[in-house]
Amino acid sequence: MMKIADYDRPNTVAGLVAKHAELTALREQYRAEIKKLTIDIDHLDAAIRLFDPNADTSPLKEYVTKHRAEKGSVKRFVLNTMREATAPLTSRQITELWVADRGLAADEATVTAIRKRIGACIKVCVVQGLIEECGWTEDHDAFGPYKLWQLKGRNAKSAIGTGQ
Repeated sequence: MMKIADYDRPNTVAGLVAKHAELTALREQYRAEIKKLTIDIDHLDAAIRLFDPNADTSPLKEYVTKHRAEKGSVKRFVLNTMREATAPLTSRQITELWVADRGLAADEATVTAIRKRIGACIKVCVVQGLIEECGWTEDHDAFGPYKLWQLKGRNAKSAIGTGQ
């Protein structure tokens, strides 16, 4: 077994490791810039709607997927949120947390689009045996009632009794 010190060309390996670190940092920087640009575009959309409530800015973004998430990030967010939750959650609650976490505009169109993605993720997690349904909301808005979801194996009654 070779040790790092035994490489024929240690400078080459060190250079590749340094380049890897540089590109990883650059990728993170671009992710942050893309998030900022997405927020700026949402703010511009809101400003346009102030002057013309009927304005449709969707043709301007015809080929851009609105609020696109990285592969696996929705599932990771849903599972982490459920892991940290003290009570079962609805898809609407998870959606509102996602919108707040990403700094998105909380207009109904955005919430509906994100909620569909969250719902699809929950369905996949149910099929995979990670999440289970544990009832329906009793107090809800005009769009409810909503299904309650929790990580599989959690006791819903003890979680509900925590006051959340």
